[in-house]
Amino acid sequence: MAQLKFILLSLIGLFLFMIPIPYDDSTSVPVAVLAGMFEDQLGDTITAVAMVIIIISALMSIIAKLFPERFHKESYLGSVFNVSGFWLLVRIVGMIFIIFTYYQIGWEGIYSSDTGGMILTSLMPALVAVFLVASYLLPLLLNYGLLEFIGSLFSKIMRPVFKLPGRSTVDNLASWLGDGTIGVLLTSRQYEEGYYSKREAAVIGTTFSVVSITFTITVVDYVNLMHMFLPLYLTIVVAGLAAAIIMPRIPPLSRIPDTYYTDEPKSHDETTPEGYNVVTWGYKKATERAKQSPNVFGFVKEGTKNAMDMWFGVLPVVMAIGTLGVIIAEKTIFFDIIGAPFVPLLELMQVPEAQEAAKTILVGFTDMFLPAIMISGVEHEITRFIVAALSITQLIYLSEVGGVLLASKVPVNFWRLVVIFLLRTLITLPIIILMAHLIF
Repeated sequence: MAQLKFILLSLIGLFLFMIPIPYDDSTSVPVAVLAGMFEDQLGDTITAVAMVIIIISALMSIIAKLFPERFHKESYLGSVFNVSGFWLLVRIVGMIFIIFTYYQIGWEGIYSSDTGGMILTSLMPALVAVFLVASYLLPLLLNYGLLEFIGSLFSKIMRPVFKLPGRSTVDNLASWLGDGTIGVLLTSRQYEEGYYSKREAAVIGTTFSVVSITFTITVVDYVNLMHMFLPLYLTIVVAGLAAAIIMPRIPPLSRIPDTYYTDEPKSHDETTPEGYNVVTWGYKKATERAKQSPNVFGFVKEGTKNAMDMWFGVLPVVMAIGTLGVIIAEKTIFFDIIGAPFVPLLELMQVPEAQEAAKTILVGFTDMFLPAIMISGVEHEITRFIVAALSITQLIYLSEVGGVLLASKVPVNFWRLVVIFLLRTLITLPIIILMAHLIF
């Protein structure tokens, strides 16, 4: 029975999260397709659902702060709503922003279509749907032995190359093929259960939670480079792998301790015992894990907890921080000023229209799509190529992955994300420009 559970349910999980299928004139993974169907069924009401979730999150967090004895950290409600003063403020700001945006009241800078309106209409519906669908299906990846089996197969690659356990391969693939937020959700859950150390969780969350191939296609199409998609995506992969090799070996990621969220970590020695090879040892560990898997009630209970954690914990953060970031990008010259030092660097590397390109280099920290919007009118294809590739390999952007990371249990704070974003930019930019010159 355990062998059947491992094989059958793990194959279903792999199919749902990692196998691209044709859908609606494009390709996507089944989880994203199901989330899209759910989003379509709710239609315009899904933005109202997002608003209700964020309001509940803020009001319950205020109540938990006023009556902490009724919301112990050890309880489920306490773990969701009993947050620090800073995160309480963020949830209240998120509530104010979404009310202003939904009802089009207050300062137009908050609710306009290129600030809060963009976050509410373009991002919130997708997050509400993805968090719900992925949360209930994640146990198929987590609880039936797939991670143990994959971990054994890739232990000899992931540990020496990326300083990560082999089981993290599933998180990484889920991000690259599925969605960065799904990867963060998976990583956070593994960290909370004691399978990853603080350093490992931070490395995975800030190094491999890349936007999906589908979203990459959207960016490439927007900058009119679909005829260059394959070389552009190859450039993204090369630059992304270089960053993934370098980043875990330098501060701040290298200085995060290998301590655990739980008192009894479930991390273990990944060496293969004598008498086994990586396949047979992985299969043995997988079937043992499947024996301990929850029943149907436990499956539903875990999925519900996953969804509530993400809905009440992450949506307010994305609404608050994402909107603030986009307001700064759209309504001020802040990013023009801080991008100015990159002009001579880009000119030295012979990038055409360096002034326009420099403005986009750091704006991606607020929203990954903004660089594409700002560069779409530039004449030179090579400049659009460089900016599009860089915006994807930078990875950390507050309107989605960055906001989700900050709201998760993954041990990264805002300033650490800023440093990681800058380092990824400095590592990947020269590689992307070199590749662009070779291609063009």
